[in-house]
Amino acid sequence: MSSGSSAKKHRLIKSFGFAFTGIRSVIMRERNMKIHLVISIIVILAGIWLSLSKLEWLFIILAIGGMLSLEMINTAIERVVDLVTNQYHPLAKDAKDIAAGAVLLYAIMSVIIGLMIFLPKILELLT
Repeated sequence: MSSGSSAKKHRLIKSFGFAFTGIRSVIMRERNMKIHLVISIIVILAGIWLSLSKLEWLFIILAIGGMLSLEMINTAIERVVDLVTNQYHPLAKDAKDIAAGAVLLYAIMSVIIGLMIFLPKILELLT
């Protein structure tokens, strides 16, 4: 293996380390991420209990993964805005509000997906 490819491999490994550090950081410091994780675990357990199909799992995994990823992007935007200015600025507020709105929109869509998948199964169990 050449030293150039070895250096690239080392950089790749380091970049994964940075990514895992970011994930750990947001989990440890952000209340909303903890909430999303708890709800995700509940949804996964419910999916196992209700024996979701592969297609249903696909939608659930996309909803969960998208939600967690979007929450991380929202957190990153908030931190960058806070880094750039500690004074009120309407554009800083807009950036934070728009990012939070994106999270809310995706959360609503995820709930709708969850209801479409889980509600018929739960109603079937109750009848």
